[in-house]
Amino acid sequence: MKILFFIFPIAVFAQAPQNVESTLETIDIKSGKRTIILKEKRHFEAPNWSRDGKYFIINAKGLLERVSTSGEKLGIINTGIANKCNNDHGISFDGKMIVISHNDSTMRGNKGGTSRIFTLPIDGGTPKLITEKAPSYWHGISPDGQTLVYCASRNGEFDVYSIPVNGGEEKRLTDAQSLDDGPEYSPDGKYIYFNSHRTGKMHIYRMKPDGSEQEQLTNDEYSNWFAHPSPDGKSIVFITYIEDQKAAHPFGKDVKLRLMDLKTKKIKDLTEVFFGGQGTINVPSWSPDSKQLAFVTYRIDN
Repeated sequence: MKILFFIFPIAVFAQAPQNVESTLETIDIKSGKRTIILKEKRHFEAPNWSRDGKYFIINAKGLLERVSTSGEKLGIINTGIANKCNNDHGISFDGKMIVISHNDSTMRGNKGGTSRIFTLPIDGGTPKLITEKAPSYWHGISPDGQTLVYCASRNGEFDVYSIPVNGGEEKRLTDAQSLDDGPEYSPDGKYIYFNSHRTGKMHIYRMKPDGSEQEQLTNDEYSNWFAHPSPDGKSIVFITYIEDQKAAHPFGKDVKLRLMDLKTKKIKDLTEVFFGGQGTINVPSWSPDSKQLAFVTYRIDN
């Protein structure tokens, strides 16, 4: 979990209050109908929709859990030593692997954060370290399963990086003097979508996988984060903060989900404004058929 404030080049970590109620919902893209899957008086985050469409993966208290599409709790995924997983996790296109970001205690004292990226089999097992350096926050995997993309701080600057799925030398893809975050591949592998604060407002961008041809896609008064391309490649969904949050994506703010048609570049509201933010839609959460989307809303129980 990361909330970044760029008055000083450090990462500030914040937790949701104890009296929070979390609701896992789905929304039908065409009709706008919302369905409650799971509502509990605890804090959970960031649903991934499984590639077979049968369940979700969420994170809570450093662990990953499975929840069926009918709301049945299917148990905790064995992530071995990686027991401090944050909300940057996801599933490979072939459905065989989970990629996680784990706040690694072996990196204690590391300036900027301790998150490192690991991979493990979809059913759980021994996590394999991919990024030697920290902090590194996973966000995307290439359709061919060969490359991971992520947000990382190196020398006090947060940028988008890529690395081979089995580890190796990382490659810096952005170098704007600002926060670049949330990289995710399009399903055809032609683009990486990301968000950047390079103009002084957080907006959605895309670029070629080698970092070239960086193109701004949103330009409005809002703070726009975490663009997730639909599996059919026709649109992206992203979370919009109603009030400008600078270079941060905090918990507990008024937000809405919006949808961009990638052919026309037109944007429409997918939801009305709700209480959410950090944890709502940090990770890929489309249904495999591109007809629905999963997300989390919150309520503070007073």
